[in-house]
Amino acid sequence: MAETRLIQSRYRLIELIGRGGMGEVWRALDESLGRQVAVKCLKPLGPQHDQAFTRVLRERFRREARVAASLQHRGVTVVHDFGEYEGVPYLVMELLDGQNLSQLLEENEQHPLPVEHVVDIAEQVADALGHTHRQGIVHRDLKPANIMRLTDGTVKICDFGIARPGHDIDLSSRLTTTGLAMGTPHYMSPEQISGKEVDHRSDLYSLGCVLYEIATGVPPFDQEDAWAVLVGHRDTPPEPLRTHRAELPDFFDRVVLDLLAKAPEERPTDASDLRRRIVLGRTGEQPALGPGPRARPGAGRPPAAREKALPAWTRAMTAGRRATGSTPPPAEPPDPAAGLTGQWTTATAPHTGSFVPVSAGPPAAGRPATPEGRHGEGLGLGRPDRWAEAAETHREVAAQRLHLLGPDHPDTLAGRYEIGVTLSRTGRADEALREFTHVVEGRERVLGSDHPHTLAARQARAHALGRLGRHAEAHEVYEAVLAVRERVMGPDHPDTLRCRHNLAFNLSRLGRPEESCRIAREVADARARLLGPAHPDTLATRYEVAYTLGRLGRWVQALEIYQDVARARATTLGADHPDTFAARYEAGISLGRLGRDEEALEVYRSLVADRTRTAGEADPETLRARHGLGVNLGRLGRWEEALAEAREVCALRERTLGPDHPDTAVSRREVAAGLGWLGRWSEALVAYRQIAEAHTRTLGAGHPRTRAARDDEAHCLARLAQG
Repeated sequence: MAETRLIQSRYRLIELIGRGGMGEVWRALDESLGRQVAVKCLKPLGPQHDQAFTRVLRERFRREARVAASLQHRGVTVVHDFGEYEGVPYLVMELLDGQNLSQLLEENEQHPLPVEHVVDIAEQVADALGHTHRQGIVHRDLKPANIMRLTDGTVKICDFGIARPGHDIDLSSRLTTTGLAMGTPHYMSPEQISGKEVDHRSDLYSLGCVLYEIATGVPPFDQEDAWAVLVGHRDTPPEPLRTHRAELPDFFDRVVLDLLAKAPEERPTDASDLRRRIVLGRTGEQPALGPGPRARPGAGRPPAAREKALPAWTRAMTAGRRATGSTPPPAEPPDPAAGLTGQWTTATAPHTGSFVPVSAGPPAAGRPATPEGRHGEGLGLGRPDRWAEAAETHREVAAQRLHLLGPDHPDTLAGRYEIGVTLSRTGRADEALREFTHVVEGRERVLGSDHPHTLAARQARAHALGRLGRHAEAHEVYEAVLAVRERVMGPDHPDTLRCRHNLAFNLSRLGRPEESCRIAREVADARARLLGPAHPDTLATRYEVAYTLGRLGRWVQALEIYQDVARARATTLGADHPDTFAARYEAGISLGRLGRDEEALEVYRSLVADRTRTAGEADPETLRARHGLGVNLGRLGRWEEALAEAREVCALRERTLGPDHPDTAVSRREVAAGLGWLGRWSEALVAYRQIAEAHTRTLGAGHPRTRAARDDEAHCLARLAQG
């Protein structure tokens, strides 16, 4: 498969980033959606493997796709697609920027990780396992190489190759009795070793082994002989963690030792109970001890009986490579069965329609020297704080490709497309529109008007038109693209649904909320059916449904959906994710519209606290939440507090955004309104005049906002005259 470079005319393989005995993992570009992904391919097997083994391996690969795709949680690697190409199964996953725990330990020169990192990892994995177990899935191969810690601190569980749905016991047995590994000795539970049926508590034991190792630098049973390791899991009590590392918290030592109880019923009840105990320990409260006292494992049984408890298949096992120790690291990249590893970048924006050829190889030294390498570097810079830098990189690439390949070469057009994306992200929608228009014209000449890359560029052009307020033109483009997508790809294809979502969004901005609401509901239902009700795309469309309901004055329904979306996003994306905050903000607006001002005030207070904690007091979204807080204080008649809040927000916006920014003007108007309600009309007059002058400079004297500001000024003058 690696030699084809392009899978299903969609996934272009760019760089090999992991290789093992049975598979490979590639950094790739999804050319339909323009995002970088990881593609895991099962290697073609030679004649030395019998057909039964091959069938088992392929079924295990399919299992991983099905299981991982059914899990929607920020702590589980996202699966985008699964299929077979030229007889080889492949799995498309999100591209992760980070390292697995095994690599972190190696990078730390075999020393344990910092205590605060260990405890944070424990809490996040417990949260993800809780979700996984609630879906009836047991991972069964939890180990350091299958747990990723991203550069932003997020922890994700990877590789569900031998995971088992609770209702799928028979197939599970077939997958593990053929000699295929069913776990790694250093991290296997006693019941797993003994060949007994396992449940979610086996994962808790494996997690205890992982936490023991990253906290102390050694696994709980640190023998090189596989038999000795297995017997240790079954019979030997582990040494307390603090005998290896005294600075570990006492609560953490107790929690991990409880996880390593030999009998499943003596471990924490479930992952949620585990997470609760970790949270309590971090806050200084004393968590409850385990479910009951642990007797010494193996007590009362003769050695011969204990040895017979190990199944025959264990005698052929090797110890496997643990995360730390004297064994040197492998010469080749890690096995993809261990999960996605390495420094990879997840694109933060839908770079739709990119086309990147595979580089012939890395440059001799320094940063990438080829246009292909620089293009990849530009994609890597596509983060909120580096869009301007990314734009310059893409401009360099486009100039080189123009010179080497010509203006209509697909790679040249891909570079210009990326320029358009970065311009759009930095608020330069008019320049982005010019780039996208150029790309559309070039791709129509070279690829045809119905090619997926052309459609992607046309859709990006429509988005730019909408950003410029040219919604009628955007609507025409969306309708034309949607007609082609439905004809070529079908009504339920992800690209078709994305286009319909954009069409619904644009209809709302055209003042056609009834149509917008109908289409958004249809898209939300389709996405829930295909992706699941908690998938981020499903929630994005449900958010749009709520918005249109608000435009129609149906605030009770809008509030219900916003609150539901906020809860789902907190679970799927995290409580501090910007999209979660956005849904909470809209819920506050809906409460205000319903006259439930006290409830709205509490929503805004908590949102301000969370925004300040995560982004700082001067962040535009923090200030937006504070503005909402001030408005609701005014609605409750608390004008002195409302005025103080509005003045602080106005000052921060003026300092960070500038005196003529629209958000600054909105805050200044709230200041003026507060002054008016307090009868301080002369001060309010000064504020209204400042607003009118700013609008005149930026919008012109005849703009409706300028005229409204002049009307406010006249109202102040009238009140002063009456006084």
